[in-house]
Parts: sequence; structure tokens; C-alpha cells
Amino acid sequence: MANKQGSLSIDSDNLFPIIKKWLYSDHDIFYRELVSNGCDAITKLKKLDMMGEYSLPADYKPKIQITVNPEEKTIKITDNGLGMTAEEVEEYICQIAFSGATDFIQKYKDKSTDDQIIGHFGLGFYSAFMVADEVSIDSLSYKDGAAAVHWTCDGGTNYEMTDGTKDTIGTEITLSLNEDCLEFANEYRAREIVEKYCSFMPTPIFLDKANAETQYETIDAADKLDSDTVIETIHEEAKTEEKENENGEKEIVEISPAKDKLKIVKRPVPLNDTTPLWTKNPNDCTDDEYKEFYRKVFLDYKEPLFWIHLNMDYPFNLKGILYFPKINTEYDSIEGVIKLYNNQVFIADNIKEVIPEFLMLLKGVIDCPDLPLNVSRSALQNDGFVKKISEYITKKVADKLIGMCKTDKENYEKYWDDISPFIKFGCLKDTKFCDKMNDYILFKNLDDKYLTLPELLVKEEKSEENKDDAAEPEILDADGNPVNSDDNADQSDSETEKDERKIVYYVTDKNQQGQYINLFREQNMQAVILDHNIDTSFISQLEQRNDQYKFMRIDADVTDSLKDETNEEDLKEETDALTELFKNTLKNDKLTVKVEKLKNENIASIITLSEEGRRMQDMMKMYAMGGMGGMDANMFAADQTLTLNANHALVKYIFEHKDSENAPMFCEQLYDLAMLSNQPLSVDAMGRFVERSNQIMMLLAK
Repeated sequence: MANKQGSLSIDSDNLFPIIKKWLYSDHDIFYRELVSNGCDAITKLKKLDMMGEYSLPADYKPKIQITVNPEEKTIKITDNGLGMTAEEVEEYICQIAFSGATDFIQKYKDKSTDDQIIGHFGLGFYSAFMVADEVSIDSLSYKDGAAAVHWTCDGGTNYEMTDGTKDTIGTEITLSLNEDCLEFANEYRAREIVEKYCSFMPTPIFLDKANAETQYETIDAADKLDSDTVIETIHEEAKTEEKENENGEKEIVEISPAKDKLKIVKRPVPLNDTTPLWTKNPNDCTDDEYKEFYRKVFLDYKEPLFWIHLNMDYPFNLKGILYFPKINTEYDSIEGVIKLYNNQVFIADNIKEVIPEFLMLLKGVIDCPDLPLNVSRSALQNDGFVKKISEYITKKVADKLIGMCKTDKENYEKYWDDISPFIKFGCLKDTKFCDKMNDYILFKNLDDKYLTLPELLVKEEKSEENKDDAAEPEILDADGNPVNSDDNADQSDSETEKDERKIVYYVTDKNQQGQYINLFREQNMQAVILDHNIDTSFISQLEQRNDQYKFMRIDADVTDSLKDETNEEDLKEETDALTELFKNTLKNDKLTVKVEKLKNENIASIITLSEEGRRMQDMMKMYAMGGMGGMDANMFAADQTLTLNANHALVKYIFEHKDSENAPMFCEQLYDLAMLSNQPLSVDAMGRFVERSNQIMMLLAK
């Protein structure tokens, strides 16, 4: 077959049904699109007035009126914008995807004004056909000598346009709803939808029901407006009260003067706030305004901890407010809502391309007129640009938190327990955020004091220096001369090279790990509290980003600070004998048994689990592999160490009576007691522990 070239044929008969059905995923979106068009018409008229091409009447009040009529199954949306001529209806309505907004912007692009045009694609009007069998337009242009125009279409590709009867400048769109969409003519449903999409559009929006009974309100006569329709005047007499004067005599005192009140037709109240808080300069906003806005938008009556006001004009336009809510992590789900707006028009909640994942835990609003939206505004285009917006938001949040830590540490500490899950999650999800926040993450120690990582490391350094100064005796040779052995120096260097990272000890449960905490306190050692379920992953992330320290749980090892200085050979006999006895009794060849002289003589035994083994355990629990009872202990037995205190009388007794019939029972009891101080016993192990405890008490009773 010969090569052939041509152009694709697009038939409106085939295209129009697709636009009507698939252009928008939600049918209620037509309210947003038609109201947005009305806002644009008003914005254009005001721009023409500002540029001197049209003069608005002195009493001009921009407004969009929505009137629902459930009896007639219609919705009317009326604006007092610039209107359209018959030629403009032909151009903007009859040509699918021809944008009047784009045309207007192109025409006046050299005349800068602040107001933004919402529409861009020229398709929003057709959303009406998703819910209506017939749509009509009545419009009168602002242009001198313009004639009113009436346009109607029954949802097919044919339309009818005639002279209209509209006598005020603007446009009225009437939707005759199909039987499946009558809910949209319900006053309360309409109000719900308009408040969802249009709460902050820049033009006042009013909604009423056709043929509804007139409603009235009473006001003070002094508060009357020229536009008020007065029904009647009500005179209120002065209010008096009998009171006792300073002489003890009773007299009549006026507590409220006489005044006139007016019964008027109830003033219409717009559904929207045309100047939402995020559009204002942060310096002009009060704390009460921020809190009230939070309550209004998120219906949350718990006050937010603090907020971040975003206000950027370059290299893109972005404004918004992010709130850090106060949550009870034990009962509340940590799930926020970030509402995304485009020119004050609601787009969607929690669009992950714009809002970093960890900030979706917050509550807030973001308005970015420069967003590269698709036609239905339900998805984003241009990933590179959107990524920059996301990075900017992350940077502003980090800057705010860092600024608080530097200049308002007291409040930062007060908020920390509530905001730490957000920050830790952010560090896990965004390495740039993690690196920026690295020195401003707080850790609460055993004395409930908050320290940053640099402060922690300095304290550890000083503590180690003090120990070294006290614990380094001068080495002398046989003649009493100081020894400067290269071998000793080499050994020291080797140990330093082995692991130069400083250890930060931590606690996950102050009650469960109380025994270890007491040991640390006795030696003036410190640990930090990391008791959130995100902490295991969080500290692993910090260690990957920093090579100068590592985290170790307080019960991961028995540190030298807790032991008396002793020679390993002095305890070799006890170690060998007790290791064999305990391994045979517990039937656990993988268990490591050590015998040490602990400074605290009241502690008989301690179980430690290596940090690596513990993190593996935690990881398995996170992946729902926990709950295996005693099996957990066996799985990680190779990482377990049982340290027996050679200074404790019971350990001495077991060593001296290792061949007695009760020695195995005492070994099991010591092991379980050590385990209880480390983690809860399994159901079976606890049963055996209780039974064994009874046996031991029976021995004492004989």
C-alpha cells in the first residue's frame, strides 16, 4: 500500500458525549465550574474599570446569585460581570475548548493587575451537561449598545440563539436538571457543595430557594443600611431596676435606655469568605484570627499548637497556612488534611505531588495559582515545577522549626512531644529535611530535660573525659618509672579505629527498664527516652546520616561503668562452671553467659539483647510477625547475654552448690527474673515462673 498522509477527523457528535460524561469524575463539580466562570466575568469587568475602559456604577457590588428551584427542577447561577454579546457567545460557548479567559489575558497581558483569572481551558461550562437535560444562557454585555442574547442547548450538538430579554449587565445560566440529578436543586445539598468548592472564591456568593418564605430579623435603628427593607418599627421602653443606693434607700435605676428597633427583611449572607486569612500579610494577622480560621475550616475545636504562614511571590506564587495540630497519639489517628486551592478555588485534599507526604499529617491550606493543572483540575502536570513547590514547602517548614528552636526554645520544648511524630516521619521520608533538622531534633533525657543532638554529644564527651581523667592510672615499670609503651599506644589507637562513634543510650519503657535506669543513675549516666513506635526506624535513619554516633538501648549491654574493675582470669572458674550449668538447665546453647562483678550488689542477674537483634525484633513486630510468645527469645538467643553478678549472694550460692538438686530451679528463676526486667514473659513462661516461685517459697517454709 502506498504511503498516505492526512489529518485526524474529530466529529463533535462523537466528542461531545465524551466531554459530558468523562471530563470530570464528580458530577457536583459543575457548581465550581459555573461559579468560577461568574467570578471571572466579574474580575474581568473590574479590570476593565481599573484600566479606564469601563466605568462601574458607584453602588456596584459584585455578587453571584444561585437560586435552586426543586419544584421546577432548575438551578439558576447569575453574575453581574461583563456579560457577552451574541458574537462572544458564538466564540466562547459554541466553540468547545475556546477559553474566554485565555483570550482576555492575551489581550490585556501588558496591563498588569493583581486579580487572577480562574478559568483557562474553556471547558468548564460544559460540566453543566453532566447534570442537565437543557442549559440556557441569558446575557447582556457591558459594551455600549449591546443587545441581550438568549442561547439554549438540549445537550446535543445543536443550539439555538435569539435576542434576549435580560436588562442588567451580566450572565444568567439556567440548568434544567435530568431526573438522576435532582439532588442538586435541594437547598441544603447545594449549600454543602458550594461551601466545599467555593468557600473562598473572590466574589460574594449567595444562595436561596425560589419561592421560599420571606425571612425577617430585628436590628437597632442605628444599624440600618440604605438597602434594608423595613417592615415595621418597634419601640422598646427603657428597662429599670430597683436598687439600694449608698444611703441604704431603694430607688429605681435605668439599666437600659429606650430605643427603636427595626424589623427588616433578613439580609442575605454570602456563603464564602472573599479574603481568606492566607491572602493577607502574616504581620496583619492575629493569633485569634489564625485559631478562628482553623476552627472554621477544619471543625477542630482543639487549638493548634502553632502554625506556619507561607507567602511567596517568586519564582512562583504560593500562599497558605499550615497548622501543627495537638493530637493524642494513643487515641487519635495521625491523619491531617491539606486543602489545595488554585486562585481561591478548591481543587482537592492531600494532593501528594504538591504536598510532601509527611506534611499530610498536618492540617492547612495551600493556594498556588501557578499550579499546572489538567483540564478537570484533578491532576497535575509538569513534575519538575510541582517538585520545586513541594521542596519549597518542606524548606519553609524546616526553617520555621529551626527558628523556633533557636529563638523560642521554651515553647519548642513545650510542643516537642506533640510535634515529634511529624518531624521524625519527615526525617524518614525526606533526607534533605532530615539533614536540615539534624541539629534541632530534641531528645528528652531521664530527668525530663530536652537536649539537641549536639548538646547530647557534648555532655557525653565531658562525661567520658571525667571518667578518663579519674580512671587512667600512670603505668610504672618494675623500677617505678613511667612506661611509654608503643605496644600500649598501638593497642589504644587500634581500639579507637575500631569504633570512634559515641554511644547515645536510650529507653523505650521507663517502667519495664527501671532496673537498668537505676543502674545508670547510680553511676551518673544518662539516657534519652525514645518510646514512640516510629523511633526504631528514626534512629536508624539518623545513624545513616551521621557517622559520629550510634544509638544503643539501655539494656543492650552492661557497660564498664557499671562493673567493678577486675581481672578476667579471676572469674574464669565461676564463668566456666555457671555457663555450663545455665546452658544445660535452660537447654539453650546459643545463650551467652558472663560473670561480672557489678557495683550494685543487690542485682543478681541482667539480660541484655544486642542492639542489632533488638532492631530486628522491632522490625518484625512492625511487619506483624510478633506475637510468637516464647519463640521470640529463641529466635534471637544468639544475641542474648545473661550477665550474672559475682558480688550477689545468690550467684555465689549457685556456684558453690552447682551440683545440688535445687541448682537448676534457681538457674531458671534467675533467668526469668532477668527476663522480666527486660521484657514481658510469654504466657507459658509466666506460668512456669509462678509455679517455680511457689516451689521456692515452699522450700523456705520447710
